Amino acid sequence: MLDAEARERVIVALDCDREEALSLADALSGHAKWLKVGMTLYYAEGPSIVREFKERGFKVFLDLKFHDIPHQVRGAARSAAGAGADLLSVHGLGAGAMLKAAREGAEEAAEAMGAERAKLVAITVLTSMDEAAMEQIGLTCPIADEAARLASLAMGSGIDGIVCSPREAAEMRELLGPDALIVTPGVRPAGAELGDQSRVATPAAAISAGASHLVIGRPITGSQNPVASYEAIVEELVRDA
Repeated sequence: MLDAEARERVIVALDCDREEALSLADALSGHAKWLKVGMTLYYAEGPSIVREFKERGFKVFLDLKFHDIPHQVRGAARSAAGAGADLLSVHGLGAGAMLKAAREGAEEAAEAMGAERAKLVAITVLTSMDEAAMEQIGLTCPIADEAARLASLAMGSGIDGIVCSPREAAEMRELLGPDALIVTPGVRPAGAELGDQSRVATPAAAISAGASHLVIGRPITGSQNPVASYEAIVEELVRDA
């Protein structure tokens, strides 16, 4: 894998406050291509934080996991895409009408801005969940089966890809084909702490399994030298993926 391609694959998750997020963004400028804005940061700062990252030259994955009635999700997707996000997440559990509404909202924003449509990925099974957690919400099928079911539903509803754990990436790539986005959180370099993740893999293993993008937060942002940690991941992908 070429260096430039590796940098396009890694999305740095900034699940922190504004001051820390901007400090990390400034440090990673010229190194990272993608940043992830999740609920912690977005709910505190709103659309302006997306615009600030875009002005710094980053692509932004706005990971708000839309899950509501179709009318609300359509408006949310339109607003989020209008803020400049390049990639949005929506819960696959919201079913077909909601997923289609998310696509419609993103299309409306693109038309209004005269810009390329934001891509959409559907959450399958959260990477913090294991079989016991699935049973708590009444899902007794294997995680891989549930992920495949929701992935097929999402792709059939106009969504561009999915979010799944690295452990499901190979099956998802085979199921969805070469063009689908497969975004994998739960990626941890060898030796890194797992935190609250249950289903993990190393960066190179996730890419080899079929992931198109890796979401990596604490192993980069929580390290003493975030830039060095980021560059080590890029080096691993160039060498091993």
